[in-house]
Amino acid sequence: MSSEQTTRIALVGHCGPDAYALKSAVMGFVPGASIELVGSQQDFQDRVAQFDLHLVNRVLDGSFPNTSGIDLIARHHADHPPMMLISNYPESLQEAVEAGAVMGFGKRAMRSEEARIALHNALGTANTTNEG
Repeated sequence: MSSEQTTRIALVGHCGPDAYALKSAVMGFVPGASIELVGSQQDFQDRVAQFDLHLVNRVLDGSFPNTSGIDLIARHHADHPPMMLISNYPESLQEAVEAGAVMGFGKRAMRSEEARIALHNALGTANTTNEG
């Protein structure tokens, strides 16, 4: 991705308050990113290839036929931009990786160094030093 392109990140299946908090945290780590809420299976399928990264909620909120974020990752990760599970449960994060996701982080850690590194690794920007 060139430096002139805007990084596009999808927040998939997050409720309003969580989406607001996650968007704020991600903007702190990826300044200038375009972060959009995806709240339905149809919206996800229509726009899946338009994003550089998908941050998928463990339990999908919105209009999805199945509420499992891990199942959504397993069904759609191939030939699409990276998908990352957002969950406070380490076993769910590992299950998502086994389903094809890149390693994610929990909502309680969304403003942590762990989250910053995970985001930059997933985006391929290799920003491993805290410049803020």
